[in-house]
Amino acid sequence: MLTYSVKPRGGVVHALEVSEALARRGHRVELIALARDDEELYRSPAVPLHVVRQVPSDAPFDERVQVMLATYADGLRPLLAAGEYDVVHAQDCLSANAALELRDDGVIPHVIRTVHHVDDFTSPSLVECQERSITEPDRVLCVSPPWVERLADEFGRHADLVRNGVDTHRFRPALDEHERARDRERWALGDRLAILTVGGIEPRKGSLTLARALAELRRLVPERDPLLLVAGGITLFDYRDEVERFDGLTRELGVARHVRVLGALPPQEIERLYRAADAFAFPSVKEGFGLAALEALAAELPVVASDLDVFRSFLADGESALLTPTGDAGALARALARVAVDCELCARLRAGGRRVAREYTWDAAAVAHERAYETFLASEASVR
Repeated sequence: MLTYSVKPRGGVVHALEVSEALARRGHRVELIALARDDEELYRSPAVPLHVVRQVPSDAPFDERVQVMLATYADGLRPLLAAGEYDVVHAQDCLSANAALELRDDGVIPHVIRTVHHVDDFTSPSLVECQERSITEPDRVLCVSPPWVERLADEFGRHADLVRNGVDTHRFRPALDEHERARDRERWALGDRLAILTVGGIEPRKGSLTLARALAELRRLVPERDPLLLVAGGITLFDYRDEVERFDGLTRELGVARHVRVLGALPPQEIERLYRAADAFAFPSVKEGFGLAALEALAAELPVVASDLDVFRSFLADGESALLTPTGDAGALARALARVAVDCELCARLRAGGRRVAREYTWDAAAVAHERAYETFLASEASVR
């Protein structure tokens, strides 16, 4: 299983969790990641891990991408040549391109790739990297039905549907009021309405919409003194411009002191944040699936998200989440205000969230991957 990073972005989490779930089912799985010398996987894995080390560079972005690809391919070559793996499965365009180089050199027979979503890249190197990673692998998988349809429509590629999941032992509600009080005290929340979002500040996450919604929410329920907590956000890309826009907008709207940008946190701290918060806001404009929303559901946190087709594939409006028009800050604020004051609504959303979380397990994801692998390997054997 190949991934481009050791940080807890969605595709990396998926790679690790599916690897461990497959191992629990008796398969021999090894995880390979790309990282700098000072980076380690965000948590200790239960499967063998190989890290291909890259040297940090101040070169222009496109040059850095090419260096990363070359470094990953060179690091993968001895590992994959010696591994005698039945399946080589890449979770992103960088690792897929590195593996495709080795396939074309005859080192490995095939490459499977999961396309989590298609980015709107402007960098020439990433545009080429992404297109090749969709059109050239021997089999393509997706984690949500809308992306299966888009790959067929936009790239002419058939993709098998696999699954995402959530670890309900890690992502769970507070055991009792004492644990919740401790977690809220850890983040100094007091009696304030704490709105959590996970994924950092970037255009795809709808961060500016969320800033405007916070300002409106504070007008709608001033007695709850709403506070926004922004966690996560480690990525390959430089979103400093979006962060500056976000900071400027919160100052302009007068809510800057009601926003806490927490950045990257250890896994256990993220889990405590889910237990401490009152609601989860996810106003994304594009997602491959939305693992953070699934984690919030498992923690029984009311979710308010954009009305995206990928969210509708596992969320039901009014039952397991409130879905609002993408980019509509007013609608997002009104939905969060409903969560703030309507106890019956919150109870219904929590119950619906529990049902969804029980369905989306990593063990179920492993079964779906087994079927996809078996179908592919059988077709390969038939061809040979």
